[in-house]
Amino acid sequence: MQDVLAHLQRLGMSGYEAKAYTALVGAGRPLNGYEVAKRSGVPRSTVYETLGKLVSRGAAYELRGDGEATGYLPLPPDALLDRLRREFDGSVSVLRTALPAVAAAPEPHVIHNLRDGAALLARAADVLAAARRDVFASLWPQEAAHLADGLRDAGERGVEVSVLAFGPEPDGLAAAATVHRHRYSAPEAVLDDLGYRLIVVVGDRREAVVGGFGADGTAWGIYTADPAVALMAAEYVRQDAALQILAERVGEHELDRLFATDPGLLRLLGRRARGETTD
Repeated sequence: MQDVLAHLQRLGMSGYEAKAYTALVGAGRPLNGYEVAKRSGVPRSTVYETLGKLVSRGAAYELRGDGEATGYLPLPPDALLDRLRREFDGSVSVLRTALPAVAAAPEPHVIHNLRDGAALLARAADVLAAARRDVFASLWPQEAAHLADGLRDAGERGVEVSVLAFGPEPDGLAAAATVHRHRYSAPEAVLDDLGYRLIVVVGDRREAVVGGFGADGTAWGIYTADPAVALMAAEYVRQDAALQILAERVGEHELDRLFATDPGLLRLLGRRARGETTD
């Protein structure tokens, strides 16, 4: 019941209106104001004002019989939800045109800090939702699970989605995205080297979220709409994915040998040959 009340309020009803409407729905018969107040907890002093607002918004109807008391019936839930959806979609359609007309021009090269894991994942989901051409993402299973719906939605609407996965990808993701499993180096070796799980999500190479999740539950990151930074983040994912393909084609041992015998390649890639240390 608390979930129902909370979501009705999110869709525009006041707390009293939500309580009165659910009381009417739960009764299965017309109720007068006294009965609504008794069933819903809405104060008797405000119950008729509340019912009047429900009638005005079309969520309830008055029934006037031969007696003096007025009864109230709810609009059936399915009909109410359909009406709310139409009103919401209509408002969104108007605002798509009206809001840009009154909005100030955004500052160039927007960048801001993301203070915690929830903010990081929410902003990454925004980037996925806004993508129209391509997405590049580097994700660990914990974060991939939170962003799986957004990744699948992007792929299903025709966005080219490429995911570098440090472990198993969420179910069904491979049908909507090209997934490269990070095996070289092994995910546990990468985590040991970095000390945190890196997340990179880039949309259309024009906006990006980059951050980290620590083993102690801390998280930090940035969002940027700087196209240069977004392009760099996309290239990071692309090149790491290319390295995974190369390791699969030529073999990990051959790459190890190449790294071990070419110090310049080691330096440029910022990697250590397995089993070796650097000063």
